Amino acid sequence: MQVQTTPLAGLVVIEPRVFADSRGFFLEAFHAERYAELGLPVHWVQDNLSRSVKGTLRGLHYQRQHPQGKLVYVTRGVVWDVAVDVRKPSPTFGQWFAVELSDENHRQMYIPPGFAHGFCVLSDTADFAYKCTDKYRPDDERTILWNDADLAISWPEIEPRILSAKDERGLPLAQADVYTEMLAAAP
Repeated sequence: MQVQTTPLAGLVVIEPRVFADSRGFFLEAFHAERYAELGLPVHWVQDNLSRSVKGTLRGLHYQRQHPQGKLVYVTRGVVWDVAVDVRKPSPTFGQWFAVELSDENHRQMYIPPGFAHGFCVLSDTADFAYKCTDKYRPDDERTILWNDADLAISWPEIEPRILSAKDERGLPLAQADVYTEMLAAAP
């Protein structure tokens, strides 16, 4: 397994070791001991799976009172995955990082608590899986506007762009209820 650090504290890209042959492939999507050695969470409380069609953009979401760390990856298709640091005291507050995740590159991204997260589907469909360090609480969820001009996220040019009503009503980062305390980058 290889781990790539990013310019944002605690946010890492993981490339699991893939064993491929004429039958297909095998990889460990999670191994508690190996992930713990990297300083990443090993206690997850919820696993989620979404299926989306091409052009779907989900995000940018975070929970204010019950922040979630997430281990995200794609089991089918291709997405452009984005994390935004929304920890006001952080030196990288308001900065974002993006990576392509796919069923071919098998990359994962660990997104620490204190980050907003979203993705855009580049393939005809995509199955997006993620583990969470805290359960989902709809009343605690916040949404940052995906196309906030101050963030200037480089989203792929996909038409039509499909968003939920909630994501269309997201707030610019300058108006969002962000973290005023510095959350730990990793446990």
